[in-house]
Amino acid sequence: MPNPFRAGLLILYVASLAASTAAAADEAAVDFAAEVKPILASKCWNCHGPDEQTREADLRLDRREDAAGVLEAEGDTPAALLERITATDPDLQMPPPSTKKPFSQHERQLLTRWIEQGAVYEQHWAFQSPRRSDPPSLPDSTGGRNPIDRFVIARLQAENLQPSPAADRTTLLRRLSFDLTGLPPSIEQVEAFLADRSADAYEKQIDRLLDSPRYGEHMAVPWLDAARYADTDGYQNDRYRYMHVWRDWVVLSLNENKPYDQFIVEQLAGDMLPDATLKQQVATGFCRNHRINSEDGSIPREWHVENVVDRVDTLGTAILGLTVACARCHDHKYDPLSAKEYYQLFAYFNNVPEWGVGPNNGNSPPFIPVPESWPDLAAEENVAVVPEPLKLRRARETKGNGLQRPQPGGPQTVMVMQEMPTPRPTYLLTRGQFDLPDKSQPLQPGVPAALDGFRDASSEPSLPGNRLGLARWLVDPRHPLTARVAVNRMWQQFFGVGLVKTSENFGLQGELPSHPELLDWLAVEFVESGWDVKALQKLILMSDTYRQSSRTTPELASRDPENRLLARGPRFRLHPFALRDAALASSGLLVERIGGPPAKPYMPPKIWRSISNNTYKQDQGEQLYRRSLYTFWRRTIPPPTMVNFNAAEREVCVVRKGQTNTPLQALTLMNNVTFVEAARQLAAEMLRHADEPSAAIEFGFRRLLARRPSSAEAALLNDAHAAFAAKYDNQPAAAEKLLDIGETPRDAALDPSQHAAMTMTASLMMNLDEAITKE
Repeated sequence: MPNPFRAGLLILYVASLAASTAAAADEAAVDFAAEVKPILASKCWNCHGPDEQTREADLRLDRREDAAGVLEAEGDTPAALLERITATDPDLQMPPPSTKKPFSQHERQLLTRWIEQGAVYEQHWAFQSPRRSDPPSLPDSTGGRNPIDRFVIARLQAENLQPSPAADRTTLLRRLSFDLTGLPPSIEQVEAFLADRSADAYEKQIDRLLDSPRYGEHMAVPWLDAARYADTDGYQNDRYRYMHVWRDWVVLSLNENKPYDQFIVEQLAGDMLPDATLKQQVATGFCRNHRINSEDGSIPREWHVENVVDRVDTLGTAILGLTVACARCHDHKYDPLSAKEYYQLFAYFNNVPEWGVGPNNGNSPPFIPVPESWPDLAAEENVAVVPEPLKLRRARETKGNGLQRPQPGGPQTVMVMQEMPTPRPTYLLTRGQFDLPDKSQPLQPGVPAALDGFRDASSEPSLPGNRLGLARWLVDPRHPLTARVAVNRMWQQFFGVGLVKTSENFGLQGELPSHPELLDWLAVEFVESGWDVKALQKLILMSDTYRQSSRTTPELASRDPENRLLARGPRFRLHPFALRDAALASSGLLVERIGGPPAKPYMPPKIWRSISNNTYKQDQGEQLYRRSLYTFWRRTIPPPTMVNFNAAEREVCVVRKGQTNTPLQALTLMNNVTFVEAARQLAAEMLRHADEPSAAIEFGFRRLLARRPSSAEAALLNDAHAAFAAKYDNQPAAAEKLLDIGETPRDAALDPSQHAAMTMTASLMMNLDEAITKE
């Protein structure tokens, strides 16, 4: 029997320990950025924040100097804010009950402690220049291959967690191949890696993949999403445009490892560089990828504003990682960005000799002709050219409707940026409306003050008030956001979630970084490497953190479902482009040729006719098997297969897409012409490889998954194949119908029933979860 007295003492001891722990917590300094600012931003700033138009009681709580009167006690009278947040009287209580945003008890306690500790304000972490801190020290036995691991392991130890063991070599090579090229490794590449027992075998595979021409094609995809690249204008009939030359510039720039700062400068202001080249001029197509309206009822002035707004918003999301669009109509309610500052950014992009309405088909001025030897230009060809002046014509020569359109450019042109000799005036637009300019105060180009604190205006030369000055400002090594945002998206691409989950929003409403010291360390490393993208990616891929097995336990999955703590390796469904490209590659159908006009592969019949009078004319031959990167992208009706698997629609800048799981995805993989044809071609390769079905199945399994099947997996697949074979032996017409899918001629030397049975077996393997997942 337990001693009741001793049990009582134990209870008293535990209670005393808990009380002392709680008291110690009460004494701890409250972290304003991590704990207080999110509460104020979500519960207070809508009425007492930066936006003057919605501010109430002339009280501003987002700045210490404006809030001092309600934060400081006077004699025995407590701080006014403290009284309001603890009040029970509905007439005094803040937030008011009508907002339906009450403070939780924990939030009240945090705010109370913060006020009692002096109500110290700190600048938002993302608006301060990154600082490199020393990686945490770890015992020698802990492991950790590079500084990344030391940051991650230290965080895991603080959470009483351990990293996972390394993934097996085959899984690692498949993971690397998809991450760097968007394609699976070949059987020969897997065998060579497994046979290489040298200490640097893994590193050699990274270097091989970084040097592959397929690298630039794969890495271009997220940038094309951010740059809202498409092959049509995006409105009503959604007519053709010709920007594939800019797309190919991106691929080539990534393959040559153009430094990221140069990559950004050329796209924003390549035409303004001294002795600008034609390729640098082509790079500015980034700023012209926005939608252009050509509807008959369009007002050119209105849509000119929309074009410039799109450039500003894209700059904000793609490069700054901020929701600057919120300040178009009013001062930003959460971030220190005023409407005036929004239109100062607007002024950088408002000096293009363009017409707000598009030509209805073809490129809209300014555009330049592209030499037929693109991209292999002779020195005399690689010189920037002056676009022809804007020429206007009537929209309808016979009926006429008063609308003027620009003279269009054809497929041998690309839209670019150009500066007008006399700058176009910029004004703050009241409520963001094109016809309500505040002409009392013309605005000059300028950057937000909250992001410009790293520059010493008294001692540093001022930057020119044009796009080139803006670009130089963005890539200043001390800039608080540019490197962080870029590094975070690289991490997101490899791990599925960025160190800052909200990769589109580093502002006050965005999520805090899971590993802030690691993010800053990587940002500084990136800048000091000379903005070397491949070097930074290699550093991440060489880490033990990246090499971990993705296997998890129910406990870990419950505690950290998104793997934010990085206690295991990345595992998520392949990008929609990679799903299609992997099927083509595994079957031998993929055409590996860089660049050129967009391809029009298989598409559901009459799909374009559903909303317009345009007809989709499918390509033939090798264009059917180009990489998905080169698929014709119509904004109003993007390729259904890609959209089914959560590809960005490309109407506006997108840097993060969630993943969904729907029955339609399974139906696509089993029935879409591309996937059925790929299964048919893979089956032919399997049958030619081995006469015995089990050996043929193992060959196809290795083509798709890189590894050999287990005995249990092989048995199931062989049983499935036997059932398919029995079916098609008795149904030769069904076999012929299956083998007739797709444009590739069938190998007549193969028995139709055997070929059909192996096609279904290949399709089954292509639909395995592992086949569509990065493990």
